Amino acid sequence: MTTVAAYAAPAAKAPLERTTIERRPVGEFDVLIDIKFAGICHSDIHQVREGWGTAIFPMVPGHEIAGVVSEVGPGVTKYKVGDRAGVGCFVDSCRECDHCKAGQEQYCTGGMIQTYNYLDKDGQPTYGGYSEKIVVDENYTVRIPDGLALNSAAPLLCAGITLYSPLKHWGAGPGKKVAIVGLGGLGHMGVKIAHALGAEVTVLSQSLRKKDDGLKLGADHYYATSDPKTFEELAGTFDLIVSTVSAPLDFSGYVNLLKIDGALVNVGAPEEPISVNVFPLIMGRRSIAGSAIGGIAETQEMLDFCAEHGFGAEIEVIAASEINEAYERVLNSDVRYRFVIDTATI
Repeated sequence: MTTVAAYAAPAAKAPLERTTIERRPVGEFDVLIDIKFAGICHSDIHQVREGWGTAIFPMVPGHEIAGVVSEVGPGVTKYKVGDRAGVGCFVDSCRECDHCKAGQEQYCTGGMIQTYNYLDKDGQPTYGGYSEKIVVDENYTVRIPDGLALNSAAPLLCAGITLYSPLKHWGAGPGKKVAIVGLGGLGHMGVKIAHALGAEVTVLSQSLRKKDDGLKLGADHYYATSDPKTFEELAGTFDLIVSTVSAPLDFSGYVNLLKIDGALVNVGAPEEPISVNVFPLIMGRRSIAGSAIGGIAETQEMLDFCAEHGFGAEIEVIAASEINEAYERVLNSDVRYRFVIDTATI
């Protein structure tokens, strides 16, 4: 076992504090990654504060991990020491179900193992990226292209793939009108990716406060959802709407913005159940759907796509001592657009 420094929440709703954790020995197919940067995702806050249910403590959050391989097991073929590697939202799966065999490990029916706040196959808790090092099976890692800086690549391992997967699945591209609800850590990546895919992109945000940013990131249009005229003007406009917000929305109102056969896809995860009027769905053959990250192959595809188009996430790098302050700033929408921890400061 290897002892490494980390930042952990000792209990639900408690501030994160510096501690040490144990990482398993490097096995035959494992890689040891020296973590360089770890993004802060809103889901980290939900889980630290048990917003999604009972959690495992102490908890080391972090599933947007970018680093450098420092040791490889004897059976590893994917990496050599010194290679740049990343880890996203899960570190293992059953490997046997139809979803795993199809490269959709995120929908594993036999037991996807999340990067943190979960039990590994040996029954031990998993610990995430707010730490110095991590040991992961090579099959559950991705290679970070040289064209991406490690700090701006880290958020792509959750925020990037969370938007790339539904945009690809629902056919965002030339001739399609796509709306991104919310211009935050997830939403700003949705704008960049949808624009790079060739879609006509609209941001639907509560206010026009970030309009200039949205247009610079690639949006063609920007509307305030606090203005009732927005929902009148844009009725029946979009082929695809991707909602990135974690707060409750009037889903019926957004459904009315869809064309016939349009889809409203939710990637944000509100803590409370949603309700919706089914008649706009029935009368327009519209749908409400959800989407969760992507499999390993699709995540690699996303990283290569971002490198090819020359962009990562918009980030603010912080020291580990600023994590608790960063959490409050995320809740107050005071970040443009993703906090990234410099793990050298842990």
